[in-house]
Amino acid sequence: MKDHLQEARDFEQKYLPSVSPEILPRFHVTAGVGWINDPNGFSVYKGEYHLFFQYYPYATKWGPMHWGHVKTRDFIHWERLPAALAPDEKYDADGCFSGSAIELPDGRHLLMYTGTRNVRRTNGVVNTYQTQCLAVGDGLNYHKYEGNPVLGAADLSEGGSPTDFRDPRIWYDEGRYWAVVGNRPADGSGSILLFESEDAFHWHFCSVLASCHNQYGRMWECPDFFELEEKHVLLTSPQDMTAIGLEFHPGNSTLCLIGTYDREARHLMRENVQAIDYGTDFYAPQTVLTPDGRRVMIAWMQSWESSSCTLKSLPFFGQMTVPRELHVINGRLYQTPVRELLDQRGVRIHYNNVLISGETNLQGIRGRCLDMTVTVRPQSRTNPYRYFRLQLAKDGEHVTVIRHKPENNTIRVDRSRSGFPHDIVNVRDIPISPGRDELKLRIILDRYSLELFINDGEQAASFVIYTPESASSITFSADDAAMIDVEKYDLEV
Repeated sequence: MKDHLQEARDFEQKYLPSVSPEILPRFHVTAGVGWINDPNGFSVYKGEYHLFFQYYPYATKWGPMHWGHVKTRDFIHWERLPAALAPDEKYDADGCFSGSAIELPDGRHLLMYTGTRNVRRTNGVVNTYQTQCLAVGDGLNYHKYEGNPVLGAADLSEGGSPTDFRDPRIWYDEGRYWAVVGNRPADGSGSILLFESEDAFHWHFCSVLASCHNQYGRMWECPDFFELEEKHVLLTSPQDMTAIGLEFHPGNSTLCLIGTYDREARHLMRENVQAIDYGTDFYAPQTVLTPDGRRVMIAWMQSWESSSCTLKSLPFFGQMTVPRELHVINGRLYQTPVRELLDQRGVRIHYNNVLISGETNLQGIRGRCLDMTVTVRPQSRTNPYRYFRLQLAKDGEHVTVIRHKPENNTIRVDRSRSGFPHDIVNVRDIPISPGRDELKLRIILDRYSLELFINDGEQAASFVIYTPESASSITFSADDAAMIDVEKYDLEV
């Protein structure tokens, strides 16, 4: 039998050394070669943070899913490790789909993932079956459990689909192991199933933790469930979402449910529903609890809708967001870049109370690998500006625009001139809270991305950009007049 994992590792060993660091993101995770999508197995193992990801090493398009692998101590500098899983068993022959990881008491690293296999019937119809599987290892090499699969069609709740049964998220609590898995129930929408185990190897169904009831999209993928500041949070990624105002956009989306966990019924009683990220490029987030008690989230910084929009000059496709610290404030999910990013800041350039009307440049405010905060307020309460505009990654041909309109409490990000080779969704309107005296925008730029954090993380928005790195000008403008403060650091990564 062909060793598909060794084949992938040999391919990496052959081609990765020739990939120049000058074409890679400076501090965002990518594979270097091939395709990546969902983050997997975000976990602490022997004092380091391990991150796996959906991975097809041989082309910059989706293919039979492997698991790629990196690790870090600071969330900024990542060490690339050999591929961890490949589709090479009957139960996962068509893909090792998304999952999670946990350190076991005996020191082994346990991976829990979805095995996918396609069966062609005599009438030509292909049926897909998804089961939950395990692999154990030492942080470098992993071996699939001989008892796989550990969850299958017989373990589903009544009416559950064995075709859409994926993305287990494992954790330890109350003296046992738990896992949430996405499923499509009889009503055709999405639900999150809860399973429990005494030893992490033998599992049984516990309850339906949460259900969609065709309210927020259909199939709910990539669930994550955790306690955060006296609330419980369920993150998931719905497919076939219908637009709901400016909060949810159609297609593949993200969803955050915040509420109270009924430990007797094993059910989440939802109290607030919101999008996780308001940009064009964010999917399948996964979190880790750090040893110092922070809940840190990372996600695929891409969308399925634009996943065919690749640059032929790059040997890789897909990247992850900057890891983000999560909080619940007034019943809402907030997120900010991990504090470790502050250690990468270079020289501080700072301006206070700058009057902006026509288009303005500020000396020293430029760059493409930076951490910049812009605080905007009207010149006076009786003289509000009609719009404020910030232009980034700019030259004579390219620009990415952030615009604030106070009258309708929105921020618009426009990347129509940000280097994409095809016409895709390039404009996104983001709702913000009304009644504020000032607006605070924190901007994180890397070679191929813009991440925007609004009002100390009340909203976040992620965007891929393909603008040449030489496009580094930054300008400010306003209709009427605005006062701004600017604090900018180049990131020395």
